[in-house]
Amino acid sequence: MNFIKKYQSLALILLATYAISLPASIITIPSVATWYVDIVKPNFNPPNWVFGPVWTTLYALMSVAVWNVWNDLKKIKVYYAKKIIFIYFVHLLVGASWSFVFFGMHQIGLAVFIIVAILSFIIILMKIYWPISKVSFYLMTPYLMWSSYALILNISIWKLN
Repeated sequence: MNFIKKYQSLALILLATYAISLPASIITIPSVATWYVDIVKPNFNPPNWVFGPVWTTLYALMSVAVWNVWNDLKKIKVYYAKKIIFIYFVHLLVGASWSFVFFGMHQIGLAVFIIVAILSFIIILMKIYWPISKVSFYLMTPYLMWSSYALILNISIWKLN
């Protein structure tokens, strides 16, 4: 029974993480086939099919990372554990806002500032995770790298358009 309860929280975090990203995908998908096709992109822009698998993987990794921290803290520092979960979900909302700004509003420059905010949240979460769970810290590394690449890509698209 404890096993089921333990993994129930992981399922809830995964479900909430993907649910928060769903409206952003609904905005993004039609724009990729229309507006995004017509803007100038740098030569290092990945093919469109790359983004779905990358984000699916990153959401899973970051969900497991926060879940590890939650499990390590929930019985000894429940208030702190809840605070970390709150920061994690605020960070997801900020991340989802990028799609609305970039693909929905076509505000490429403003989207750069949102990625900077996302990177700040990633670094804050990684700093929080480090003393609690090294595994969680390292699970966030691909997300940090991808978001850094996304920042460079976003800046380049902004300059080209």
